[in-house]
Amino acid sequence: MQADVRETEIFKKLEARASSWYRPGEKIAVDLADVSASPDDRWAAGTAVVCDALEGTPSSRIVLVNLQSGELRVATQGPRSDRLPRWSPDGRTLAFLSDRDNAYMYKLRLLDPISGEGKGTCTIDGWVEYQHWSRDGKTLLLGVAGFGADLAGAQGGFSIAAADGSRPAWMPDIDTGANESTWRSIWLYDLASDSATKISPAGVNIWEAVWAGENRIVAVCSNAPGEAEWYTANLRMFDLQSGGSKVLFTPQDQLGWLSSSPSGNRVAVVEAVCSDRTIVAGDLRVIDIASSTVISAEALVGDVVQTLWRDEQNILFSAAHGPQSIIGVYNVDSDRSTEVWRSRDKTPSGLRFPEISALGTEPADCLFACEGYFEPQQLIAFQGGVERTVMRMTSKMDSELAGLGSAESVSWEAPDGLSIYGWLLKPKSSGPHPLVLEIHGGPVWYFRPRYLGRSLQQQALLASGYAVLQVNPRGSSGRGQDFARRVFGDMGGADTLDFLSGLDALVNRGIADPARLGVTGGSYGGFMTSWLITQDDRFAAAVAVAPVTDWVSEHLTCHIPYFCKIFLDDDIDNPTGKYFTRSPIHFANRVRTPTLSICGALDKNTPSGQALEFHHALQSCGVKSALATYPLEGHGVRTMPASFDYLTRLVTWFTMHMPP
Repeated sequence: MQADVRETEIFKKLEARASSWYRPGEKIAVDLADVSASPDDRWAAGTAVVCDALEGTPSSRIVLVNLQSGELRVATQGPRSDRLPRWSPDGRTLAFLSDRDNAYMYKLRLLDPISGEGKGTCTIDGWVEYQHWSRDGKTLLLGVAGFGADLAGAQGGFSIAAADGSRPAWMPDIDTGANESTWRSIWLYDLASDSATKISPAGVNIWEAVWAGENRIVAVCSNAPGEAEWYTANLRMFDLQSGGSKVLFTPQDQLGWLSSSPSGNRVAVVEAVCSDRTIVAGDLRVIDIASSTVISAEALVGDVVQTLWRDEQNILFSAAHGPQSIIGVYNVDSDRSTEVWRSRDKTPSGLRFPEISALGTEPADCLFACEGYFEPQQLIAFQGGVERTVMRMTSKMDSELAGLGSAESVSWEAPDGLSIYGWLLKPKSSGPHPLVLEIHGGPVWYFRPRYLGRSLQQQALLASGYAVLQVNPRGSSGRGQDFARRVFGDMGGADTLDFLSGLDALVNRGIADPARLGVTGGSYGGFMTSWLITQDDRFAAAVAVAPVTDWVSEHLTCHIPYFCKIFLDDDIDNPTGKYFTRSPIHFANRVRTPTLSICGALDKNTPSGQALEFHHALQSCGVKSALATYPLEGHGVRTMPASFDYLTRLVTWFTMHMPP
């Protein structure tokens, strides 16, 4: 495999596709997220990708959409990225985050949406991850990460400090455990004085926090800052007047999507068995702050992925339910939920899960961007049970993408009788197709319809004549916590057959060519890619991205060892346990599949040594193996042009070993 692929036809096509989608330098908005309506419902603010250049991660800007005319205008100019706009209670100010001064180092900025005038705010010892307005609009609650804090795997799995470029290249990294720069805290920013004060107590790490009335904060907390500590975090209340605090809820699993009722007397949170921070999909809990009484909202279907209080009794929520996306309202007093919107072939947009925003005064009314595999984003105002399209995001690639193929939901039975579903993307050509099995990360996450414009990998595979099967095996989100828990302690067990039986089903239906089956995936998907080729010899080619191949060394070198322990449900010192029996490295002598391993040198979730170990093991067994290590990448290859390089190698590997 050649070192420099920039002059290859595939690389140039990928770069051209990215350029057609992002249109760098043209100030064109191509992707919409973080959408929220202004208090008077006249405008929506959001984050849109407005790419400056095909370098690094695509830059973003704050955009404003007129909810009557659908007109969109770019409200900030960067450079780098502006994101996460939040309206002040009176609608006169937008607070947002920007890393225009230093990459990844997000600071709070304020914007007058009418005049377009913006301003920075005071310096804080750390970078801001989120912000919430007080009800009187005089103060902002800020979640602040120290400059040495790690990102979750879904965010890149590296330390921000490692990417800031402020130290000489020769200087060593020193690890002595937790230090002041690794903690997460909460601050109060006062608009009148342009000053910020840290309010979280020493020895408490704040992962997520919201206002609960005028003088209380409720937060997901741990007593140490390491990424692994999030898995055992609890919910606490802090009284800003008395300085007191108390534990409100100690969960069995993990917490996310924290929100508070208008009075602050109740909070909602989602409890779920989780793979890593920021990916929480599960059961709704409502806690009364005064009594610490916890209501388990058993009436809901699927897995809740967002909570928004509409009044003291009603919570607007979005949820994943099998292949469908749901929007509903849960009434706390009656413990009943009402479904208001459902779709199978499209989904509300959102980086990891469907995202919605409140609109108007009725509990069920909401605003959201929506999309499908072959359906570009549109902004939807849902009021009185009726959808109204506010605007459509268009791209000069839309017609080309529509011609790449088709998508459909597919299902089959695993050997134990469990129903498994996934999404099948087929090229225009007639079958049987060469097919690439794509495995998602997690394991607790899921595939849902996302517009192809943002996925160069799926575009390139379809354009080359490959079908793609995206499987949601046991352990995936959207089927309830019992389904998610089926992978708990059994990664590489029954889930193995979920994938293989899916391939069998498509071969039997004449869709997939049994002689041209490939497999790829990242994180858990990288582990399963490496594992599957040790368990079955049907695969003609494999591309493992950010894999785990040796659970012992993974536990000892990653920043989430607690994940290894709970998801293997075993102990690292058990010589006959799953740390050994579920490690692909110990079965490398069974592999016959040509394998390309991809990793990032900065990855703390699945350190690059995991891919290196497997690469050397395969070579020692005489298996064709190649390894690509990207020096500036973390958990997955996310920046340009490295992503073009990675996808060039992926497509080339499949083309070489299972030609279309």
